[in-house]
Amino acid sequence: MQAIEYLEAPAKHKVGPIAVVFGKERFLKLEAIKEIARAVLGDENDELALNRLNGATTDITTVFDSLLTVSMWSPKQVVLIEDADDFISANRSALEKYLDRPAKKSVLVLEAKSFPATTNLAKKVAATGLPVDCSELKKDTLFGWIAKMCQNRHGKTIAPQAARTLVDLAGSELGLLDQELAKLAVYVGAAPKIDVAAVEKLVGGWKMETTWKMLDAVRDDHLGTAFELLDKLLTSGEQPIRLLGGISFTYRQLAKATELSRQGIPLPEALQRSGVKPFTAQAVTASLKRITRKRAELISQWLLEADLDLKGGSALPERVILERLLVRLAGKC
Repeated sequence: MQAIEYLEAPAKHKVGPIAVVFGKERFLKLEAIKEIARAVLGDENDELALNRLNGATTDITTVFDSLLTVSMWSPKQVVLIEDADDFISANRSALEKYLDRPAKKSVLVLEAKSFPATTNLAKKVAATGLPVDCSELKKDTLFGWIAKMCQNRHGKTIAPQAARTLVDLAGSELGLLDQELAKLAVYVGAAPKIDVAAVEKLVGGWKMETTWKMLDAVRDDHLGTAFELLDKLLTSGEQPIRLLGGISFTYRQLAKATELSRQGIPLPEALQRSGVKPFTAQAVTASLKRITRKRAELISQWLLEADLDLKGGSALPERVILERLLVRLAGKC
């Protein structure tokens, strides 16, 4: 079951003796675990009835002992195994046997990065318990999630373009988006709707202004200045994935303009259609000519590669991934 489906109506879904919360989206995992604990322990659940164990250090005997030992203060308990990928691999058969005769007053929750549906254990979990897929959301689903979170948690609507701008500026990490939505809801006050202007003003702040200055330096072939500003942003605690959001917001416009130009549309018109501000058009044109169309046609590919690398696709440090992207965008490689 997809996490957003479960979280929309958790009461409709029976937990059973086991739940497996898996995927890369940490925010969805935390929300799913919270709802599972509430379903088992009630709204006024006792923290002592949620037993957390580290999957990297615990063993199956300890887990089974925990499942069979219920606190005298609570009629039920949840035993949560965090970072359980290796634990699952090492104890797959034992877990399958456990599900034949599970503890009646305990629910086992496994938190993992992956949980292939083709294994016997996954099939048993699907038949007797609750598998919750917390994979990263695709763009269309992500925008729908933003709209629902905005309405359900904050009583606000958000304009579609404002939601897209929010993702461009803040990235697609749900925990960060949740924080930004909370700030935006407070910022707009009594207004029922969050618009693009509010997102651009609040989500950016001084860090976003510094990001724009960094990108101006890249555009104007001042890489030394761009690297200094990048260092300032990273040192201040700015998240690399959010920085990439700001970079992508600007350079997707240039990628679109390049494609339109390739189709025969004059570059000034292509820039206008792509959303490039008129007062920057001259500098952008000079930048595109300097880096050449051949390189400019690779901008979308470079942005995607950086996004995948920052999400675990590369062993390179995050700083190096961003520096390499800036070098490419400046036309230096």
